[in-house]
Amino acid sequence: MKIAIGSDHAGYEYKSRIVQYLTDKGVEVQDFGTLSTDSVDFPDFAHPTASAVEKGEADFGILICGSGQGVNMTANKHQGVRSALCWNTDIARLTRQHNNANVISLPARFVAYEYAVEMIDTFLSTDFEGGRHENRVAKIACS
Repeated sequence: MKIAIGSDHAGYEYKSRIVQYLTDKGVEVQDFGTLSTDSVDFPDFAHPTASAVEKGEADFGILICGSGQGVNMTANKHQGVRSALCWNTDIARLTRQHNNANVISLPARFVAYEYAVEMIDTFLSTDFEGGRHENRVAKIACS
């Protein structure tokens, strides 16, 4: 499995720890930054992360900012990217099962690091159910 990851300054500390956590589990991770807590603009890191998923260079993406909203909105500008803002493991599971989400966006200022990792583990280990959801997901893309 290959994961693309990016964050702004508010998500930097979580991102750094998550990169290490995933690497220790044998997951290949491509880190698109940021590389410090210095103030930055979240689209500069969300776009490259989402592009890697969009182009098939990564199986999934992880984006982190203070609220999770900005990186989520940015990622969803990319065709073929279905980014979901998650705040609990139920949402992380359902967005994979029903929406075939391929990017998880996390709010670093509103969830504990340990819970963020639980959401990531849930997201990455949950399969898309297909079936009745297939047609709905197909309607997401703009023509």
